[in-house]
Amino acid sequence: MTTTIAGSYTADAHTAGLLRRPALSWERACAVADLEPSWGEAALIRMKQIALFLLSPTEIYAVDHRDPHTEANVMARGIVGSKGDRPTIASPLHKQVYDLGTGECFTDPTLVLRTYETRVIAGYLEVAIETGLFEAS
Repeated sequence: MTTTIAGSYTADAHTAGLLRRPALSWERACAVADLEPSWGEAALIRMKQIALFLLSPTEIYAVDHRDPHTEANVMARGIVGSKGDRPTIASPLHKQVYDLGTGECFTDPTLVLRTYETRVIAGYLEVAIETGLFEAS
């Protein structure tokens, strides 16, 4: 028996409550120099379509390219903006507005855009992708 806790952590009944989380693999997406500021780019990483957004040299976001409302792969073509100090992306189809950091939808709380961790190594953007395996926390 497996129980989901807070969406991404699992506890297996046979491990007496030991928490497990999905194992992540850092995958190279592109050179940071290939990204245009405030403009989305789509990348195929481990068979996942991911939208990448460079907002500043130290602020790069990665989210699902798939729009949670329409299920069309269009998010890299969305409109980059902000709500207060929170960077946002608006779907190019029906204009739902999502927080780029958390995936929260400001216009429809039932929708969530998946987000990915990013880092820059030697001038290249890397994105953390779940491997399908689990590791103990």
